[in-house]
Amino acid sequence: MTSPATRPDVKRGTIPVFATATAITVSNIYFTQPLLDEIARGFHTSSSTAALVATTGQIGYALGIIAIVPLADGVRLRRLSTLLLVVTAAALLAGAAAPSIALLSMATLVLSASTVLPQVIMPTIVSMATPGHAGRVLGAVGTGLTMGALLSRTASGLIAEATGTWRAGFAVAAVATGALLLVLPRYMPAEPPAPAGPRQSYLRLLASLPRLVTEHAPLRLSAALGATVFAAFSAFWSSLAFHLTEAPIALGPAVIGLFGLFSVPGALAARYSGRLTDRWGARRVNALALTSTLLAFALFGFAGQSLIALAVGCNLLGYGTTSGQIANQARIFGAQPAIRARLNTVYIFAVFAGGALGSAVAGAMFSAFGWGGVVGSGLGFVLLAGIVLVRHAVHVRRGGDRTAVVAGAVREEEDIRNRAAISASWE
Repeated sequence: MTSPATRPDVKRGTIPVFATATAITVSNIYFTQPLLDEIARGFHTSSSTAALVATTGQIGYALGIIAIVPLADGVRLRRLSTLLLVVTAAALLAGAAAPSIALLSMATLVLSASTVLPQVIMPTIVSMATPGHAGRVLGAVGTGLTMGALLSRTASGLIAEATGTWRAGFAVAAVATGALLLVLPRYMPAEPPAPAGPRQSYLRLLASLPRLVTEHAPLRLSAALGATVFAAFSAFWSSLAFHLTEAPIALGPAVIGLFGLFSVPGALAARYSGRLTDRWGARRVNALALTSTLLAFALFGFAGQSLIALAVGCNLLGYGTTSGQIANQARIFGAQPAIRARLNTVYIFAVFAGGALGSAVAGAMFSAFGWGGVVGSGLGFVLLAGIVLVRHAVHVRRGGDRTAVVAGAVREEEDIRNRAAISASWE
């Protein structure tokens, strides 16, 4: 028996397996963030240099999105998922043994470029969904993505505290990623989505990406919203470890990692945003998400030294980021299945380019202005997202008004013709 949200021919348990695989693989990008202070001390370097590990991870993920995810529109997904898991596990082991921060950054670049399975899984699960349930399945799998991003911080902090080294986190992540080889490929579709035309070569798939941006207005809107909100999200999380290790808070990596655990309620609540997207539409859910994110940074600014306020803000930020992601992807996946992976490629590239920018800006702002600089940069990114959404709403409203005027004029013209016809018949 399958879920009512998926087609009858989909294997039972596909949604939980996809959600778990998404959580494990996406955690490879984020588990280093609570360890940055430990990495800086281990290599006797500055916090801004250590922050490059997080930045290269997000850059690598964006590059992997561009180079790999388009393949999901035209290759066997079982083979693709197997290859990606093998490369990711090997790069994690290389990171665990890295003798310098430069080589650690290179290993992080490779592993993050190959751990793009979440963005292969997203369009795949939508293609497996029954009509009207795209938001619901995206909510389930998207929650796994957020849980992986959050709990990976908790796990890596606890592992570092227990073992006394940040390297153990890389080793554990390699084992978890390798274990997916036993499960995930069996649940992936045997064939790629049915193409709308002749099957395209890899180079043609890549060459089609710029055209998708110009032809799909929903993609441009989702990309702009996703990039700005994720920039704010990354600004916070990439700087939190430095903020919490400074006086007067002065926490260790295990407690810092617990902030990921504290954020779980917000991530779980975001799962229902998929159903709200199915009912309300993506734009309203985006507005709800931005409101939640704005409240989070308001808390970070006014009560940045309070652990309780930071934990509440983490939940608001996690809810806002995940809800916005679900709404954005539901918007772009309304297109035909044959181009969904490439639409997701452009969207996620924009998101993680924004994340890399947010991490870099926050690192510089923290060095120059402390925690207040990080909060200010996050608020700036949220403000940009709000401007984009408001401009879109105004554009839609004006378009709707013009449509109503045209429709009214057509109805009036039809009424005149009908009255004339009635008069003629009486004559």
